[in-house]
Amino acid sequence: MGDSKITYVQCDGLAVMKMVKHCHEESQGNMEIAQGALLGLAEGNRLEITNCFPFPKSTDENVDEEEYQLAMMRRLRRVNVDHFHVGWYQSSDVGNFLSLTLLESQYHYQTSIEESVVVVYDTQKSAGGFLTLKAYRLTPQAIAMYKDGDFTPDALRQLKIGYEKLFVEIPIQIKNSPLTNIMMLELQEMVKEEEGSHFLDLGTAGVLENHIRAMMDRVDELYQEASKFNKYQQTVMRQEQDKHRQLNKLAQENASRIAKGESTVPEEDILKQFRPLPVPPRLNPMIISGQINTVSQHINQFCSQSLAKLYLTQALQSAKESKETK
Repeated sequence: MGDSKITYVQCDGLAVMKMVKHCHEESQGNMEIAQGALLGLAEGNRLEITNCFPFPKSTDENVDEEEYQLAMMRRLRRVNVDHFHVGWYQSSDVGNFLSLTLLESQYHYQTSIEESVVVVYDTQKSAGGFLTLKAYRLTPQAIAMYKDGDFTPDALRQLKIGYEKLFVEIPIQIKNSPLTNIMMLELQEMVKEEEGSHFLDLGTAGVLENHIRAMMDRVDELYQEASKFNKYQQTVMRQEQDKHRQLNKLAQENASRIAKGESTVPEEDILKQFRPLPVPPRLNPMIISGQINTVSQHINQFCSQSLAKLYLTQALQSAKESKETK
């Protein structure tokens, strides 16, 4: 199936609940990243996710992860459940999901299963009342970059790739059965009006603090990467200056040798002393820049929602005060 044919992901409510339960259990227990397999099928331009199961924990050395996944899919097939592998899911914290491991894993998934996606669930934002479930796929430029294995500045410039072109987001639609929708409507009617006021909670300091801390950590890492690259450029510049100095000295010596009728010394002897320095890879700085961009977008979105809550509660408070004075 071609890359352009998958335009949206349709996920069953049961699969979403399984992902949410697993991610929150891991985040509350040992603060590890929760990962699992997504099962379903591709139908036209739609990728359907109908089931999922978690990967075994990394601490369990007695379990072969690949054999475990094959055994799970065989058992699901026996009970007539969709068993086709269509991707994987992972938990994140404060939107900090972009990493070298995620890029490598999705590359292997997408090259072996062309329509596969990675679904990222943000536990902290969802715990604050905002369900954050997003699906991503690697762009053709990112696949070509990882396939070549060349992460030098020149290679990235030729591919015209930056952090904003590593992944493309695929819209997600959550689908429930009609009976589930009826039950949700009945539960909504059972909730009293005063019990819904927690959605206007203005306690934003803790969430905003976590976002700012994550931003500070990423900026520090990017500064360290920039310092390494600047040091490399300074070393290359010094090497070039030394090489030109040695070549100029050799040219003067050869000129005097020619005047005396002696044989000249070849420049290759000098050039062999100055071998090209290895260029530091730029993939990690690109990923860190993507993390900074993601956290910045989350801060912008969170502040906009907080301001909307503030103005809404101010209007409600004014209406309440005017009602009490009458």
